[in-house]
Amino acid sequence: MSGELLSLLVAVMWTFTAIFAEIASKRMGTLVLNVWRMILTIVLLGLLLWVMCGKPWPQHTTPEVWKWFLASGFMGFVLGDYCLFNAYVVIGSRYAQLFMTLGCPFAAITAWLLMGETMTSLGLLGMMVTLTGIGISIMGKDDTGSRRVTLPLRGILLGIGAGLGQGVGIVLSKQGMLHYTAAVPSEATDVASMMPFAGTQIRAVMGLLAFGFSLLMARKLGNFFRAATDLKGAAAAMGAVLLGPFFGVSFSLLAVSMTNTGVAQTLMSLTPVLILWPSRQIFGKKVSMQEVVGAIIAVTGASLFFI
Repeated sequence: MSGELLSLLVAVMWTFTAIFAEIASKRMGTLVLNVWRMILTIVLLGLLLWVMCGKPWPQHTTPEVWKWFLASGFMGFVLGDYCLFNAYVVIGSRYAQLFMTLGCPFAAITAWLLMGETMTSLGLLGMMVTLTGIGISIMGKDDTGSRRVTLPLRGILLGIGAGLGQGVGIVLSKQGMLHYTAAVPSEATDVASMMPFAGTQIRAVMGLLAFGFSLLMARKLGNFFRAATDLKGAAAAMGAVLLGPFFGVSFSLLAVSMTNTGVAQTLMSLTPVLILWPSRQIFGKKVSMQEVVGAIIAVTGASLFFI
């Protein structure tokens, strides 16, 4: 399989990850779902690390590595996923994924502020194009024929928060990977090849601590155990984990290694477009041509960051 085809497969996986997550969020509640997600992610990645490296936890780490990955976990899993999964409930997965295209401009801005990376003219153009695409998708006409935003303000803010968490989390993970690469001995090739998965496990630890504490404070521990008896919800949650943090991340790393990074990232960012048809079929939500055009424009804007 070529890197380009594998990248498209990843986009499809992330499309169904969003759909599974929307189903599970509405059945379990976002807080309970995220606790289960973090537990399953830690366990599955632990099994992978055990098979590949001999131990079910990250090896050759330093306090700096943990600091950056925990910070990334807070931004990406705690803030980002809290907003994303609540956005699934408020505005649905297709609109929530549309707002995830904001991850690219947020990442570019964070890299500029934190790491001094240059903001290119294409990046600035990409920001404007992405915002234009989102604007087109969420605008509609009311009963009087006047144009207005069709989404509730809370859903829009949650979508922006999801994009912010993802974008900032990516940059913080990059910092963690730089420190991790420097810490792993050259002879530990098995550990080096598993660094992205070990980093994801550390991020999930932060997610579990934060969501677990919130679950206890909200006194929803009973809901957590009852969710395991909801077979449809549990199946959807497992699908979201397997196609997202587990197989999705694994195949995305493989795709990047097999083809041009920009091409791979662009193809993998097609989720907001790909999700429109299955969202209509599964949830019965009408999709207008305006939404399709807006999603394509938003994805095009995001792709400009990888050129």
